[in-house]
Amino acid sequence: MKYFLVILLFLGIFKTYAQPFKFAHVTDTHIGNVTGADDLRRTVKDINLNPELKFVIVSGDVTEFGSDEELKLAKQILDSLNKPYYVTPGNHDTNWSESGGNSFLTTFKSGTFTFTYNRFRFVGTGSGPYMRMGPGQIPREDIVWLDSVLNTVKGREPVIYINHYPQDSSLNNWYSAIDILKQKNIQLMLCGHGHQNKKYEFEGIPNVMGRSNLRAKDSVGGYNIIAIANNEATFTTKKPLTAIEETWLSVTLKDHSFHLQQSTYPRPNFAVNKLYPQVKVKWEFQDDSDLGVGIAQFKHLFISANTKGEIYALTKAKGHKQWKFQTQGKIYSTPYVYKNNVFVGSTDGYLYCLNAKTGNLNWKFKISKAILASPLVADDKVYFGSSDGHFRALSVANGTLLWDYPQVKGFVVTKPLLYQGKLYFGSWGNYFYALDAQTGEEAWKWTNGSANRMYSPAACWPVASNGKVFIVAPDRYMTAFDAETGEVIWRETLPNNRVRESMGLSEDQQLVYAKTMDGKIIGVSTSSEKFDIVWESPLQLPYELNPAAITTYKNQVFIPTHSGLAVALNQQDGAIVWKYKTSNCLINTIKPISSKAVMVSTMDGKISYLKYKQHD
Repeated sequence: MKYFLVILLFLGIFKTYAQPFKFAHVTDTHIGNVTGADDLRRTVKDINLNPELKFVIVSGDVTEFGSDEELKLAKQILDSLNKPYYVTPGNHDTNWSESGGNSFLTTFKSGTFTFTYNRFRFVGTGSGPYMRMGPGQIPREDIVWLDSVLNTVKGREPVIYINHYPQDSSLNNWYSAIDILKQKNIQLMLCGHGHQNKKYEFEGIPNVMGRSNLRAKDSVGGYNIIAIANNEATFTTKKPLTAIEETWLSVTLKDHSFHLQQSTYPRPNFAVNKLYPQVKVKWEFQDDSDLGVGIAQFKHLFISANTKGEIYALTKAKGHKQWKFQTQGKIYSTPYVYKNNVFVGSTDGYLYCLNAKTGNLNWKFKISKAILASPLVADDKVYFGSSDGHFRALSVANGTLLWDYPQVKGFVVTKPLLYQGKLYFGSWGNYFYALDAQTGEEAWKWTNGSANRMYSPAACWPVASNGKVFIVAPDRYMTAFDAETGEVIWRETLPNNRVRESMGLSEDQQLVYAKTMDGKIIGVSTSSEKFDIVWESPLQLPYELNPAAITTYKNQVFIPTHSGLAVALNQQDGAIVWKYKTSNCLINTIKPISSKAVMVSTMDGKISYLKYKQHD
């Protein structure tokens, strides 16, 4: 009897470990692309005709721009699958999203997933960048969720992890996910992003990239069928509604026992902080979700907001939460303090006016879509753009609508500039606008002529001086306009110093600072009638994409980077005063609060209060 039970137990274990199954890996469908919808419909039909496929994984870039209409269409097509599907967002779903990624969550109910099939635990997380151009990033809240979910995994249950990006330094927080995964029995990782079938190995973990579902130059798209059997994962590319199949890879699945090993893989280096001992951290606050906004100050409080929809105030002394207010959507709108009020937009479609001391709601104003743009307040009016094609002015006192400009093409994510009675802002619809601040009437608008909305002058915070308005954009040009007429005074780019979206104005308003993609900081004259670089810092950064504004205070210029490195430069000669790396993620803002202190906010949910000695 005893031996009989042992045999039964052995057979049961063998059956559990050896039972084969197949599933579909579909990625980079890019609904909104010319052929995206048709390519996905063909794939769905093909998958429905294959009863061997048990479920479908869609690993990001579901849409081209993350728009509400694209998401609606993508879900409509995917819902016609006759088997379960699991989906995560990619950078195209998040970086140019009119809802800040919020509509992805409301459409698909989540940006993460976890389930178990035939003893394998599948776990998927989202990825950005979210609303700020830069390297990819797994949202801070997804990292926290991943840790929580994997804590429920029993014993050495095998794990298959899905993210849109390869798990390397193209994600600025790749190590956060891998360190968690290595504590468990991670056997395989799946990704998209690169639009090709390719096998990688990251820190000893096999990572397989799947081809895009788009047909590209072919007559038909394609996806991968993954068969798991006998401790092997076999990958076969299938061209939908054809008999064409190509088995191209087999990966051994095993327990690598990473939890028993000492990690020898590189991690972000913070050694630069030792080179500038005059900079000290007074305190740091770590949120459990992303921060995609700057910081406002009200007396002894610093006010920020996160992608869980919370607006909150931290005390200046120790960084403790003084108050919190909950909205119903992600927030990418930098708070603006005016008198005793703080104004913030949310992707739930409300502009909120809160009491800056207590966080209590004074009033809120509802629109039909998300508010991603940062408000500006002046003369008892709050000005803001939104995702519904409107730019509005409200009364600070009670939120009454004062005027409405309803002709914005695309959506607004920037903070408007108020200069000489006009409001200036760009949109993700290729246009840059000038409106009369009193009436909302259009003074002028300008377009760079490109049909590609990715080149829109949308993300920079414009600056103005000497009768000119200046912008930089993803088309790599800096443009100077006559502030009154909109006439282009000059429009230039440099072959080796391509400006992008990060810019600022010197304290004396004689220089426009710009950060190039090649990691240089230049200063352009605001008085010259041509593109005249009259100042350049010796600072040399690596390849740099962060669109956040350059800020100044008295004699110092503060440079935000996409790798968490904050740099202070001397305004006279551009010399490096200090550097400090608070994180490995994109800096939202460096906010000067005195001649000896700044606040640094990074996308991975960290707020750092840095104090430093003055430069001699």
